[in-house]
Amino acid sequence: MEEGINLFKQSIVYSPSEIIINLILSFVFGLVISFIYKSTHKGLSYSQSFMITNVFVSVIVCMVIMIIGNNLARAFALVGALSIIRFRTVVKDTKDTAYIFWSLASGMATGTGSYFLAIAGNAIISLIAFTLFKTNYGSIIKSEFIIQFRIKAGDKNVSKNYNNILSKYARTQTLLSSESSEDKNSIKVSIDIVMRENKDNNSLLQEISALPGITEVIIIAAKNDIDY
Repeated sequence: MEEGINLFKQSIVYSPSEIIINLILSFVFGLVISFIYKSTHKGLSYSQSFMITNVFVSVIVCMVIMIIGNNLARAFALVGALSIIRFRTVVKDTKDTAYIFWSLASGMATGTGSYFLAIAGNAIISLIAFTLFKTNYGSIIKSEFIIQFRIKAGDKNVSKNYNNILSKYARTQTLLSSESSEDKNSIKVSIDIVMRENKDNNSLLQEISALPGITEVIIIAAKNDIDY
């Protein structure tokens, strides 16, 4: 009887108050992580469900760590149980993976009772996230655009005219694609351009549109990665 009681006591690693504190802290850190994600997000891949996932991951991992405690057998048992789960959702932005790992780390830190590590780690990573966001770190060019328009097939003067205008407004120009229409009478052209510092993209749009033989002129801001 006494041996059973001793084994039960040894299996209890956390007191009820520690369990509640750990879960509450992991929830708070999950909210912080999701807030940083929302505040620094760029592009079109924003997802409310991903924000909720960050909160859940932080709390659930904290709970899992407390379940394992210092019991090696439980660790292997949980690995086997969790291997049944299959995640089929594709992560659209590689940065989202970093936020998942951040939530995992926060849950593990609070689950093991490493409160200072959890607080300091979240504070420093939050500062890094806001610094990278404010400085637009990693952006090479801020004045890059994609210009698309349709020209008459076989008209060499049209190509010469729009190239002259692009040379006046753009530092560099790179042909992305040329697509012929079904009736073979026109060609859709897509060009990547880097604007000169003292030039305006609206003026470029007006001049290109005014050229004879050119229709359907569109300018797209290329601030984010775009696949073609």
